[in-house]
Amino acid sequence: MVRRNRKNIVIDTGVLTLFFTGDERVRPYFYQDKKNSHVTSVNLAEFYYKTCRTLGSDVAGVRYHQCQQLLEVIETSPELSIKAGMEKCRRRGTLSLADCYAIAATRTLKGTLLTTDSELDEIEDIDARFFKVY
Repeated sequence: MVRRNRKNIVIDTGVLTLFFTGDERVRPYFYQDKKNSHVTSVNLAEFYYKTCRTLGSDVAGVRYHQCQQLLEVIETSPELSIKAGMEKCRRRGTLSLADCYAIAATRTLKGTLLTTDSELDEIEDIDARFFKVY
């Protein structure tokens, strides 16, 4: 059963990276009630491979498990996969599949998407909060 309230947040891959680089703007979202802070398993996989490429598999593994402790992981399901696929189709390839999963999860939870992608911030029918990368 999906919780439906405005306290729900969905965190994209870029915001995960900001957290692990010590960005204080995103830190509070990782230490609120876990049941309200979400990441999709697809975004978590994207975070793992990007971290692995730059910092190695040991660091990627540790950070992956830390995310699992701090955030509620939304696993893929037939319904979420169809919604993400519809987003990818609608956007004509301008967004990554991980971004489309984050959008679909945000819509499903009726929550807020935390993102470092200005294109996601411009989607009118979802609530998003953009964090500029410095």
